[in-house]
Amino acid sequence: MSFRSRHFVDLSDFKRFELRKFLDTAHDLKRKQKRGEPHELLKGKSLAMIFMKSSTRTRVSFEVGMTQLGGHALYLQPSGTQLGRGETIGDTAQVLSRYCDVIMARVFAHSDVTGLAEFGTVPVINGLSDLLHPCQIMADMMTIEEHKGGLEGLKIVYSGDSNNVSNSIMQGCTIMGMDVTIASPKGYTPTEEIMKKTDALSKQYDTTVEVLNDPSEAVKGADVIYTDTFFSMGQERDKEKEDALMQFQVNRNLIQKAKSDVIVMHCLPAHRDEELTSDIMDDRRFSVVFDQAENRLHAQKGILALVV
Repeated sequence: MSFRSRHFVDLSDFKRFELRKFLDTAHDLKRKQKRGEPHELLKGKSLAMIFMKSSTRTRVSFEVGMTQLGGHALYLQPSGTQLGRGETIGDTAQVLSRYCDVIMARVFAHSDVTGLAEFGTVPVINGLSDLLHPCQIMADMMTIEEHKGGLEGLKIVYSGDSNNVSNSIMQGCTIMGMDVTIASPKGYTPTEEIMKKTDALSKQYDTTVEVLNDPSEAVKGADVIYTDTFFSMGQERDKEKEDALMQFQVNRNLIQKAKSDVIVMHCLPAHRDEELTSDIMDDRRFSVVFDQAENRLHAQKGILALVV
């Protein structure tokens, strides 16, 4: 199975057996790393990393991951490149494709990632956009497999503001056989476009997708509860939105309504005691948030190893 030169922008671009290959590769590379076995699969290769948004996990995991694979990563910010002076995404993509073997972009507008993919001649990886966060969900599914032994048949509940993370959960987890419930207040639910795409995937893969406005009802029977910040980077805080979303906070009272062995996830950074209470985030009986963070490294190495 070859993924060479394929873009990794949207999880719905892939079939289940293809995402399975990415996950299996990630698990294998993690085992190799833990055993200290060299795995320089990308020796001599270069990764261009475009950051229009600041980052901790995305930058460190991609840069370290590329190094562990034997390659080299370049950190690029708009202020330090011609993007900051008006060069188009298309021109930037064509130039970087002449220098580098793969491009990763963490951006505000999803159109910037699709523009890079359209004009670039090397693989483009979506490190995050305002619409989707596919690399995060690959790390999340890897983490769920480590704690639950598999994915198919499990119920994952996302509680909070529907955003790029929940959009990719709806796509990736549905493809991999999980039942997905989104618990969001009215006005903050998934868009019609995302629902239409996910409904089609759920029919294809015989899973369920539902959107509820009652978090207590949503988490019944949940194997996984997931949450994210109420306000994405670049969004201004809004008291009305905050008050609505506080009713969807993941706390001890909420998780007691789920399965007794439920795991709690957050992609980080967390606003402690806002979307997720500190007592749950730090409780290793439930919280796997730092396992998720570590697995960004391994999941992205799996992606890099297969597309470059």
